[in-house]
Parts: sequence; C-alpha cells; structure tokens
Amino acid sequence: MSPSRARGRRAATRPAPATRWRAHAASAGLTPREQGHLGIFDLLISGKGADAYRATLTHILDYPRDALAVQPCLGVFGLIGFSGRPGREAEHLAFVERLAPHYGDDWWFLCMLAFAQMEAGQPARAEPNMERSLALHPRNANGSHYRAHLYYEVGEHAAGFAYLNDWRQDYGRDGLLHCHIAWHCALWAMAAGDAQTMWEIADANVDPASGAGPALNALTDMAALLYRAQLAGIEVPAERWRVVSDYARKSFPNPGIAFADIHAALAHAMAGNGEALETLITDAAGPAADTVRPVAEGFKAIAAQDWPGGIASLTAVMADHERLGGSRAQRDLIEHALAHALLRDGKAAEAKRLLAMHRPHTGMTGAIAGLQ
Repeated sequence: MSPSRARGRRAATRPAPATRWRAHAASAGLTPREQGHLGIFDLLISGKGADAYRATLTHILDYPRDALAVQPCLGVFGLIGFSGRPGREAEHLAFVERLAPHYGDDWWFLCMLAFAQMEAGQPARAEPNMERSLALHPRNANGSHYRAHLYYEVGEHAAGFAYLNDWRQDYGRDGLLHCHIAWHCALWAMAAGDAQTMWEIADANVDPASGAGPALNALTDMAALLYRAQLAGIEVPAERWRVVSDYARKSFPNPGIAFADIHAALAHAMAGNGEALETLITDAAGPAADTVRPVAEGFKAIAAQDWPGGIASLTAVMADHERLGGSRAQRDLIEHALAHALLRDGKAAEAKRLLAMHRPHTGMTGAIAGLQ
C-alpha cells in the first residue's frame, strides 16, 4: 500500500493540500498514464469519490494493471463498497473479475478477487484463490484477514480463531489491520464462550483508548463487539458504551459515512446519548442516508426495549442493507439485532427462521442468548 493510500485510510488529511500543489506543479511533463493517476487521486483528495470511480473506469481501459488506481475501488471500504448503491457487491465482483485476465498469478490481486467472490456469496470459488494468494505471500495482512472471513462464512470458527490468532502475533501495532484482525479474534473467543479472552483482546487492541487502528475501525469494531457481547449474554458496563459514544461524536461529527453512522447510532442508543442519536437521525447524509435512518431508529427502539418498533425499523432494511457498506460478516450485526428483538417479542421461531434463511452457513445462531 502506498504511503498516501495508508494516510488516507487513517484519515490523515492535513498533508493533502500541499501534496496536491506539488503534484500539479510537476504535472507538465507527465505521460497520459501519469496524468490519469494524478486526475484520479486529485478527485479522491477533493472528496469526489463518484467522479474518481468514473475516472478509474476510463483509465483501466488502457491501463488495467495500474494497481494503485484500482485499489481505491476495491474492498468493502472502497469507492464501490461505500457507494450506497443497491447491488454493490455484484458490482464489486464484476469490476474485479473484469481485471482478472490482466493480473494472472499475482498474490495481491488473487486475495482481492477471492474477497469479492466471497462477499458475493461464492465461498467455494473464493477458497482456491485465497489459498494461492497466501501460498505466494503468507504474511499478507489483507489475505490473512480475508481468509478469516472465509472461515467465518463457512462456519469454521475454531479453525478461524486458531489461524488468525496465531498469525497476528507477529503483526505490528502500526499495521493498518491490527485493530480489525484482533476484532475477529475477540468475536471468535466470545462465540466460544471465552469472555475473558474476548475482553483481553478487545481492551489491548480494539478499544479506541488503546487500539492503534483507523478511526473507522476503532468505532465500528468496538461498538459491534460490545453489542454482540450483550446479545451473547455477557454483561457490558454502561461506561464502555459511553466511551464509544463519545469517540463516535468526536471522530465522526458530521454524518455521511453510512457504515460509521449506524455504529455511532448504536453506541449513542446504548449509552443513552439521546441528543447525539437524534442529531444523527435528523442530519443523516450521504448516498445511503435513507437506510441509515431506519437502522438508527431500530437501535433507538431496541435500547428502549420497544421490540415491535425495533422489528419494524430493522425489517425495512433487510433486503438492501449492503448499501450501508461493510462486509457481510460485519452487517450480521443488523440481522442479529433483529433476531434479538424478535426473540424478546416472543417470536423465537421467526428469529431462528430469519438467521437460517439469511445466513445459513455462519453457524452463529448460538451467539444470541436464548436461540441456542
């Protein structure tokens, strides 16, 4: 990953204006290919993601192997993943598969292809690409992270924990995925009934006060972990929710990133921060704002133990919550919240049916107390 890309993922935007000025000052002698790069990243730095995506689609017609230009479009936090468009998982897969003939046996591309296939519901196609990528580069953090998702999708939780927990021991805290990889391990420890290990991993690596990940991961991972712990019957002190709510308010003061917004809404609801929650609902912005609002309303209702209200709000987004961004594994948070509300409303059979129909292979029904 390039230094500029890494800074962007960590939201280190202050050097951007000076960098743009230097790039434009040196642009006179650039080739058309280099001009294309400059144009794409100028749009990205300017916050014009949709325009950057369209420019990339044009650029790769002539230069499909320009991985630096391709990378911002990939993954669930990329330009397609955060586009807010219906069907973006299929769009993401189509984008990657169109490039596949140009990359051959490239370890980086193989792991990106595998993840796109997995997120489109094709784990059997993903597995050989994932294994080949890791055989070529075993210490590839993206590939190892995506391998963890494959373990999750096929319900191999013990194997997933053993693999990823061992892999992360030599992964530095300054690694971009350090926080998120630890989150996966904490979730698997929770699913195995080992709350002590879950808290130890979370407190050292995921909690915003101690973790070293990007703000987006720190917020979304900790909020999701706390809520899933509650669903599993683990006591979560109120102060933990207040810490995450405060972090969300400071790190994402302006709504617009749907995936961050729904986790902020969850934290605010569970912390009893009604003012911040109402502001987020009222000011919801971005291409998926119409999906953020019902999810936030659903969390608000669940925090108030208004089970019918929570059911109504969350049911409204079941068909297209991919628009919010994030992976299938991350968005299971929404389906688990709905299943929990159904259970508390006396509809246990419907809750089990929901999980069996939507996510039959993950084997996570037992992670919700009362559905074992």
